[in-house]
Amino acid sequence: MTAVKVALVDDHPLVRAGLAALLAEVGGIVVVGEASDGGDALALIERTRPDVLLMDLSMPGTGGVEATGIVRREHPELAVLIVTSSHAGDDLRAALAAGATGYVVKDAEPAEIAAAVHAAARGRRPIDPRVTHALLPDAGRASAPRPGADRGDPDEPLDRLLKGREAEVLTLLARGLANKQIAHELGIAERTVKVHVGSIFRRLGVGDRVSAALWARENGY
Repeated sequence: MTAVKVALVDDHPLVRAGLAALLAEVGGIVVVGEASDGGDALALIERTRPDVLLMDLSMPGTGGVEATGIVRREHPELAVLIVTSSHAGDDLRAALAAGATGYVVKDAEPAEIAAAVHAAARGRRPIDPRVTHALLPDAGRASAPRPGADRGDPDEPLDRLLKGREAEVLTLLARGLANKQIAHELGIAERTVKVHVGSIFRRLGVGDRVSAALWARENGY
């Protein structure tokens, strides 16, 4: 099995050293390079050709969100895994909006961080459940309807109400596709996708695509 090549971007040398040591211990992962500023991320990628880029959020100069956006525009195939101390839902939203593949908190267990690296390398989108739960504390788990949610039968679990085309739209939305791309994938009009997205928001009781995507990942879509 080929080892996953990882590059680290973090302004703290001790953190980089700790992550490198942690990843070296679990096996199947090799750290190929490091940088201390998000502004150096592109040069690091060109030099090391990693499979996964581990990116801190809070750094002097070019921060993690800005750097993630730059990296994803230049290297859309590269997985960018945020590894940060922040549990804030707003930071998660900003990172995902910039194109981050996943989000892990630094105080996670070593095995969890390693698993997230392997998942990102396989094209999955690992997100620390503690941050997801903080952002969507009631998402999809309770049978009672939330304010603003068009639940239909209040005794039916929410995930069973998302069937057919709505479930297909939600699945593609969770993959980060825009409405035009979803329309192309499903062979329907873009305005029809907009209608389905609006209906999904109402049913889930959310107000934006990031929250809907997080709900989808939490519930297996």
